[in-house]
Amino acid sequence: MAIERFKDRRPRLLAPSQILRQPVRQVGGGRWREDLVAEARRSIARGSKSFALASRLFDRQTRERAWLLYAWCRRCDDIADGQEFGGRLTDAEDAENRIQAVRVLTRRALEGQPTADPAFDAFGVVAQEARLGPELADDVIEGFALDAAGWRPRSEEDLIRYCYHVAGAVGVMMARVMGVPADEEDTLDRACDLGIAFQLCNIARDVSEDDAAARCYLPVEWLVEADIPPGQHMKPMYRAALARLVKRLVDVAEIYEASARLGTAALSFRQRWAVLTAANVYLAIGQKVRERGERAWDHRVTTSLRAKLGAVFKGFMEALDDPLPADKVPYGRGAILVAVRMAGPIAPNPMTPLPDEDAS
Repeated sequence: MAIERFKDRRPRLLAPSQILRQPVRQVGGGRWREDLVAEARRSIARGSKSFALASRLFDRQTRERAWLLYAWCRRCDDIADGQEFGGRLTDAEDAENRIQAVRVLTRRALEGQPTADPAFDAFGVVAQEARLGPELADDVIEGFALDAAGWRPRSEEDLIRYCYHVAGAVGVMMARVMGVPADEEDTLDRACDLGIAFQLCNIARDVSEDDAAARCYLPVEWLVEADIPPGQHMKPMYRAALARLVKRLVDVAEIYEASARLGTAALSFRQRWAVLTAANVYLAIGQKVRERGERAWDHRVTTSLRAKLGAVFKGFMEALDDPLPADKVPYGRGAILVAVRMAGPIAPNPMTPLPDEDAS
């Protein structure tokens, strides 16, 4: 009896090693897909009325997947800016932690694991359905990391590379969401061009807001050419020179937007209509900034509902015709990806031993 009582007092393993199992895959975090779609729909309605309007022109499957992808992008942006975690943009260590949180949650979503966050669980769903890999997701997150590090472009090539990270890579994801195969490089290149055009228009519109947040996306080389000291571009004495730089910015956006239109030929009619509508809305924003010149930042440039409906009608008519020829973009996706991979960490040396050479 004493021996039996002694055995009963021995500590017992709560999870004996022989019965440990890998976590069960739960794409979507165990949430119902329709619940994730509903939450994503609310996210896009709050975050971007222009994208919300254009997305309604898609067929149901594409529309829902676009919402799921948008929810992830919006959530990543909020976390990176500290709007959810309560951090400060000037706190480098906190910013690095936020970006790491985005990376971890995204990787869990891609692995089909629950994240306890609807937006990341939504990304897990759309990533599985559209076969989105980690490389594209990492490229998008790198854009948030650049912002968190206080990065700014030195050259036009740097600017385009940044636009690829924050919007061009998302454009490629959207093309995959619309069913474009991974090996249709030309169509994916055009999708990347459209994202870059959107971001260039955003930068043109938000010069003043970015300056208030101690950010500037105008290349340093452009500012030097215009004799504008760093950090002084919003001063009244430089407003005329700034307007010329932003005109240059919008001109580049138009080149990328025209190139992007070529890719719509590979899409279904409803997809072409939605994409061209979004292109018309965003290009109109950039053009309005350019037309206002020195007054462009007195009030934030917006698009009225009437103008958006006009963009819908214009997009419908354009979707009926073949896209017009376009000039080659200054920096294509291939060149951008080379620069992106070169800027990334050096890959480790392969550890596979080489076969012994024949000494004979």
